[in-house]
Amino acid sequence: MKYNKNFDADAVLRAMEALSKHHLEGTPEDEALRVCAAALLFVRDDLQKLEQFREFFRKITTPAIEGIKVAHTFASREEADEWLKSGAALDGQLVRVAGQGFTVIDHGPKGLKLVRIPLPEELPPHKPGR
Repeated sequence: MKYNKNFDADAVLRAMEALSKHHLEGTPEDEALRVCAAALLFVRDDLQKLEQFREFFRKITTPAIEGIKVAHTFASREEADEWLKSGAALDGQLVRVAGQGFTVIDHGPKGLKLVRIPLPEELPPHKPGR
């Protein structure tokens, strides 16, 4: 499920209220729903707190692979090097060159360079327990 960065806090509270009707007062589930509702109420009316909460929620719910964004894709290293020389590249950008991941690194007076960093799809599948 994708994170909805513009979730409606009031709609979430209404959903929590509907869920709470299925649990007896005083049960652990009832208490958990009350605590969650109180936390959301605490941030809901302060726009800065609500935005901080949204960012925190995004960070803990968005799979890491979805947080990785490739800025540009190039067919060859030569094409990528020309882009670096053009001045359009920014330090820290992630790019794909001939199917491989690289990050742009600012080497000060030496200029920008591409440093190899595998993209998530290049890594072997995670095997739990290892």
